[in-house]
Amino acid sequence: MDTRLVELLPHAMNMRNGDVKIIKSAGALVAHPFGSIMRSLLVAVYELNADEVCVIGHHDCGMSKINSEDMLDKIIDRGIPKERIDMLKHSGVDLDQWLKSFDSVEASVTDSVNVIKHHPLFPDNVPVHGLVIDPETGKLDLVIDGYQHMD
Repeated sequence: MDTRLVELLPHAMNMRNGDVKIIKSAGALVAHPFGSIMRSLLVAVYELNADEVCVIGHHDCGMSKINSEDMLDKIIDRGIPKERIDMLKHSGVDLDQWLKSFDSVEASVTDSVNVIKHHPLFPDNVPVHGLVIDPETGKLDLVIDGYQHMD
């Protein structure tokens, strides 16, 4: 989601428009195995013939600084009634988990790669790579080499 990456990431990966399908999410998180990010990845592989997946996080990510309690306070300050938040919590929605941040972008990327690779509908023959980019320099660091982790 970071706007610093709009031009930097394609340049760093030597990609042009039309070369790849880009799915953006806050923190490069695949937070739920049956959420919209995973569904989009499955569409990319099965319907659009994507033959590799790259999960790319970045250093200095705003998601690493999010505090779920502070965010819920901001939600209330913007007019969402506290009763609605309480209702969600009492209905079994773990808002703290859903809004969680992370300490390590590398660990977060690894978690997302694992969600994808172990999804029951994701094919074993599609490599899933994990990378981290420096938003200032464009330097990419490989966290997971998807070729070495193919089942």
